[in-house]
Amino acid sequence: MTKKNSTVPRRQFLATASAGAAAFSIIGCKKTVSTLRRSSGVFVGEGDYRYEVINDCVSLPDKYSWQITHNVAVDRDGFLYVIHEGDEALPEHPAIFVFDPAGQFVRAFGSQFQGGGHGLEVRAEGNQQFLYVTGYQKLKTFAKLTLDGEQVWSQKAPLDSGVYPADENTKTVYADRTEFWGRDHFLPTNFAFLPDGGFFVADGYGSFMIHRFDKDANYVSSFGGDGKEDGQFRTPHGLWIDTRGDESQIVVADRANGRLQWFSLEGQHCKTLDGFILPANIDQLGDTLLVPDLSARITLLDKDNNLIHLGEDPDWREEVLKDKKAMRSGPKENWVAGKFVHPHDACFTPEGDIYVAEWVATGRVSKLQRVS
Repeated sequence: MTKKNSTVPRRQFLATASAGAAAFSIIGCKKTVSTLRRSSGVFVGEGDYRYEVINDCVSLPDKYSWQITHNVAVDRDGFLYVIHEGDEALPEHPAIFVFDPAGQFVRAFGSQFQGGGHGLEVRAEGNQQFLYVTGYQKLKTFAKLTLDGEQVWSQKAPLDSGVYPADENTKTVYADRTEFWGRDHFLPTNFAFLPDGGFFVADGYGSFMIHRFDKDANYVSSFGGDGKEDGQFRTPHGLWIDTRGDESQIVVADRANGRLQWFSLEGQHCKTLDGFILPANIDQLGDTLLVPDLSARITLLDKDNNLIHLGEDPDWREEVLKDKKAMRSGPKENWVAGKFVHPHDACFTPEGDIYVAEWVATGRVSKLQRVS
């Protein structure tokens, strides 16, 4: 189903990005400075990958509450953006929260994402910066916002892909979750950006397809689909443009298959890497990839794709998983400092620090401060 385009070598990819720096670049936690530094005395990792863990590094004013934290991003001024899933029964409550570089709350917005807030990225376009947001569950949408929350555009399923039923973007009433949770529905999870302004959207909970759009959000092509073979997915939850090789490739966190898969920018399968449990998303800093794993750990990949696990502890994982994963919805008192419960998203700062958002009912955002 993929349309063919010319291959983009890494040097050309980077040259294009540089030449239009001004045009389109990804920033986000993927991308900028933070001045929030504290001390906990709790560490994970070793050698070149040793970090001090600051759990609950930001908090909300009393009038707001975390309702399952999902994703994080940072703008070029060091402001941190956090999206939570949000309680559908609280439609006026914001779903996106902003903190200054010192970790102080600044503002909140995005109530339209309550009940399905999911993916979040910051992107620079010329002198402006924008948020790109996905909404799953009944929302079935992806959108572009200003950093103050004003909507630039919002879109539903790409019906031109031929993947979805004709009423996918108009049906709003469902008897139960099974009616909107399946391979013939659009439940987008995350983005990956191209230097020409185009982007990919992962339909991570719906069709298991990766959709490509141009800079004006017009549909271009798709690849993937349900399965366990190379080139197929079971919950393609996160994705990223990997620029570490001679040619840039899109790498997909194939979560339920426990692996990463790399593709050409045209959607042709290149390679598969196992060794993960439930990889949820991907970020890159230099020659290192960052993969939050829902199964209580963070994984780094060096330039040769060797796996470095942060927080790996089989005994702790057993505690997290017991009683039908009750710890994810239970009280914070059951958590342990420096131990991960359910990492859903993570991203680098340019200094090499890492922010982590965990899928837990009461919310948790942590910072891993690199110490070596």
